[in-house]
Amino acid sequence: MKDLLLPLLASMTLIAVFGWNYLSIPGVADWSEEELKLIASLSLDALPPLPADPSNFVADDPAAAELGHRLYFDTRLSSNAQVACATCHKPELMFTDGLALAVGVGIGPMHTPSLVGLAYSPWFYWDGRKDSQWAQALAPLEAKHEHATDRVQLLRLISSDTVYRDMYENVFGPLDLPTVLPESGMPEGDLQQQASWNTLDSETQSAVSRFFANLGKAIAAYERKLLPGRTRFDDYVAQMLAGSVDDSALSNSEQDGLKLFIGKGQCVTCHNGPLFTNHEFHNTGVLAVDGRLPSMGRYDGVRISREDSFNCLGEFSDASSAQCIELRFARDANDLVGALKTPTLRNISLTAPYMHSGQMTSLTQVVNHYNEAPSSMLSHNEAKPLGLRVVERSQLEDFLMTLSAPLATEQKWLVAPDY
Repeated sequence: MKDLLLPLLASMTLIAVFGWNYLSIPGVADWSEEELKLIASLSLDALPPLPADPSNFVADDPAAAELGHRLYFDTRLSSNAQVACATCHKPELMFTDGLALAVGVGIGPMHTPSLVGLAYSPWFYWDGRKDSQWAQALAPLEAKHEHATDRVQLLRLISSDTVYRDMYENVFGPLDLPTVLPESGMPEGDLQQQASWNTLDSETQSAVSRFFANLGKAIAAYERKLLPGRTRFDDYVAQMLAGSVDDSALSNSEQDGLKLFIGKGQCVTCHNGPLFTNHEFHNTGVLAVDGRLPSMGRYDGVRISREDSFNCLGEFSDASSAQCIELRFARDANDLVGALKTPTLRNISLTAPYMHSGQMTSLTQVVNHYNEAPSSMLSHNEAKPLGLRVVERSQLEDFLMTLSAPLATEQKWLVAPDY
């Protein structure tokens, strides 16, 4: 419903300001009425307030964000004391890492996506196997190729660190330790970790997992502050809404690229809304990395999300069943084989390489891929050949370069806190 309302609201704003005389606005004579409505719906000014996360009761708690900020940059939350969340999601790279495949304790199977504006998404990871930002934040901590630690080790760390313990208890209440606690343990770790985990009774296991979930909720409270800033494109739209466009706002080539983006290039089919993503999953025929099997994508992701103990319907969620609409009604169909999440295009010029495994190093390669629309290794390619000329592909790239800008995030959140 929101996707339908934003273009309508943008259109109503244009009408209120200009009546029906769109074409009388200086600098917008080449835009049709329908194009103007669509362009307005892409502006950051059309972005609604950050949605609530009913599964995380501390999502907007300032104290939780402070704790999450500290956790995010702390390399002690890894088995080798060298990997933090910020290792792969670097603030200076718009919270990506500049690598084809993520590198933590080991090398991962996927490219690191940006965290900017991610709090608006109902699904997380390329295949959408997590349905909340806090649940996503937990997975790297126990993943062997990322932090490679476990929830028992983290409980020992937080409880033994005076600063952490005080911050945690200020947000979540007393941190009651079990009488007997092994050195490490998790339900899906290696044989030793599983054996240690199984020495705990079910009540203690639940308490440890709830503590672990709370760490994810604090990290998510921090990550919700990572929001995109105004770009040249947004200023161009604002000028149109104000009734006068500076000829230098966007170059002729950039404006031509915008026209291709919403028209012949068909980019807006998936990259729509103020974040330039529909938050959905699509198979666009991107080849797998050499030596790796192609990802089943959303076909597997939706099943994994339903079985996740940290999902919206699980015991560690703060949401009611009625508030878990996305999970309860998630689409499950064969056409989701190979379908992967549409990434945001905001700050795209700063987040190379591209695609789910970093297969493409430049925007030129990305545009050429969609222009050719090759056959998919799995299922079918939803994209169709575009027939763009060389100059049109160049114009499309020029427009994409206008979508980058410093974040609308206070500077203190973009650097590590004092430890």
